Amino acid sequence: MKAVAVAPAVPLGKIKTFGVFGPKYEVGEPLRPLEDGDWLVKIRLVETGEETEYRYTRMSNDPEAR
Repeated sequence: MKAVAVAPAVPLGKIKTFGVFGPKYEVGEPLRPLEDGDWLVKIRLVETGEETEYRYTRMSNDPEAR
């Protein structure tokens, strides 16, 4: 029987920054699991509106925007 990957609880709509001084992004929904157990999450860059994918583990370590 194949194990079903359970998506992590992400803070939808939360605004975070890439590291301490990086640009702001808005957290979207989990997209898909990766082979290493991590997940890709949709994010939207606040300044440009560009949407992209970002690893959940990295997002978890980024601070909330002030």
